[in-house]
Amino acid sequence: MADKMTVLVGTAGQGIMRSPDGGETWQRIAVNQGMYQNPMVRALANHPMKPEVVFAGTERGLFKSEDAGQNWRHIDSPLSDYSVWAIAIDPSDPDVVFAGTGTPTPVAMFRSSDAGYSWERRTMEVVEECPIGNPQMTGIAIDPIDPNNIWVGIEVDGLRHSSDGGDTWTKVGSDIPNLDVHNVAVSAGPPKTVVVVVNNDVYTSVDDGSTWKSLGIKELFPYTYPRGIMVHPGDPSTIFLTIGDTTPGRIGTVMRSKDTGQTWEDLSLPAPPNSAMWVVNVSPFTPHVAFAGSRYGHLYRSDNGGDSWNKLWREFSEISSVLSISN
Repeated sequence: MADKMTVLVGTAGQGIMRSPDGGETWQRIAVNQGMYQNPMVRALANHPMKPEVVFAGTERGLFKSEDAGQNWRHIDSPLSDYSVWAIAIDPSDPDVVFAGTGTPTPVAMFRSSDAGYSWERRTMEVVEECPIGNPQMTGIAIDPIDPNNIWVGIEVDGLRHSSDGGDTWTKVGSDIPNLDVHNVAVSAGPPKTVVVVVNNDVYTSVDDGSTWKSLGIKELFPYTYPRGIMVHPGDPSTIFLTIGDTTPGRIGTVMRSKDTGQTWEDLSLPAPPNSAMWVVNVSPFTPHVAFAGSRYGHLYRSDNGGDSWNKLWREFSEISSVLSISN
């Protein structure tokens, strides 16, 4: 593992685990580093131009680090009363940050226009209860070509879209029959493609959501419970998808498409995961290095864009998010 980098793993109940050397050694972020005891860290996101600046979403709102996750401070804002499940930073204007919330608090969308110093809630209609209890915002995707176009996935209340930079939101995706949205991503393509992950399939649109096409993963993929998705930051035609047999499941894998979701390949993992594969991350500063985590704590690293993987020795509690930062 020649590429040295800081790796942050957000967990459900054990806070943030941090490795300053690409996964060789690990430290649990402690109270004296600005994080409270045993937080539920649902989301991690870093500044596209200043990768050492990182946001963490917890059940007590947002925390921010300016030294690649070594030290943290709580952001006092309206988000402090919410559990943050999703964070997205506009790569064309990193001062614009979106944060979405969910169970055990209501779903709400917040936007910052000053790099996270202040926040305003934007109106978004969401059901108060759903088949899993309270809904949760599971993904926020900003269109890389037109950042006014923003897509949001809600588990379990379908897809939302904004065409005005997050000022207003509309429920869309009536062609997607499953409201159990696990994630959403937008690839610049070609063609530009919106990808929506539901709990038993994947849908794509090449016309900004006017029509949707089902991949039919039951016939194409080895398992049928997809969860995490990431468009390769250096090659928008390449998309990674994590999948498993169910939740939490007993097995899973990472799928990869090199043609913007038209065809997919199973990226074989060297040691079978102990549960569904949950998250995947590729840093734009080291685009040949990828990390992927299973729901129950197995973490894998690839140094060749996903062609082959190594399982890291450290195992975690429930993994909710993974982020890598170039040293």
